[in-house]
Amino acid sequence: MANVTQAELAVDCRYELGEGPQWQAASARLYWCDILGKRLHWLEPATQTHTSLELERMVSCAAPVDDGRLLLVGENQLTLFDPKNQAQTPLMDFEADDPVTRSNDARVDRHGSLWLSTMGKNAEPGAGSLYRLHRGKLHTLRSGLTIPNAICFSPQGDTAYFTDTPSGIVMRWALDAEGFPIGEPEPFADFSEHEGNPDGAVIDEEGAMWIALWGAGKVVRLDKHGQISREITLPVSQPSCPAFGDQALDTLYITTAREGLSEKALADAPLAGSLFKAIPGVKGLAEPPLRLN
Repeated sequence: MANVTQAELAVDCRYELGEGPQWQAASARLYWCDILGKRLHWLEPATQTHTSLELERMVSCAAPVDDGRLLLVGENQLTLFDPKNQAQTPLMDFEADDPVTRSNDARVDRHGSLWLSTMGKNAEPGAGSLYRLHRGKLHTLRSGLTIPNAICFSPQGDTAYFTDTPSGIVMRWALDAEGFPIGEPEPFADFSEHEGNPDGAVIDEEGAMWIALWGAGKVVRLDKHGQISREITLPVSQPSCPAFGDQALDTLYITTAREGLSEKALADAPLAGSLFKAIPGVKGLAEPPLRLN
């Protein structure tokens, strides 16, 4: 029987599609996005200050860059954002010729490069792709995916993980010395017969994966064999992604969503779309900031 912890409310925000939590150590802030609401949010846990900013486009992640800025992963553009003056500088177009798609999951790997994914705005089958932004150049790693998620990396940087959410299978992919994939990915964990669908994920200091199960109202910890060893339950059904934060990286923050829920479901779980947190008893790994050159 898996050890079970209950998550508690961190920010009562009730967004349509919370996603992409990222801890920026330099500012001691947690950043996350409401994709459908086109807003960037941040929390300063030390003061419990929550702030948000309206954006021009749907953005799914704000990845910390090594110069203190953030890279906004948007539906059709990668944009550099300076939190000090809130200036935005376009970096490059991103599937700008495809009106069907938007960005989805993203995380910086152990080499300081950003893996990011796209999906159809209506989850069109096969419309999604997986990319790697390495030293300022965007490389296509895989296409023909539907909802690419769970992007995260082993502590040594020699393995990447991802899932195509509708498949229910989390994949493991060997990486070379520069962090590029070697050969074909192989199955790591199978949720196809499990309640909930695998969504966002992060790796802790012991190399175990914490993965959100969309529809099941929980985040589970997977050991090195892909087996569930811990559970964090939430009072809402659609957790989207976890990330370790706070100074000691000992708090697991979890974004959630209201998207697609009926009036009855929202009445039963009014906090859907809010930010939650839990103390899992294990620390996260400090994720390297993005290097653009």
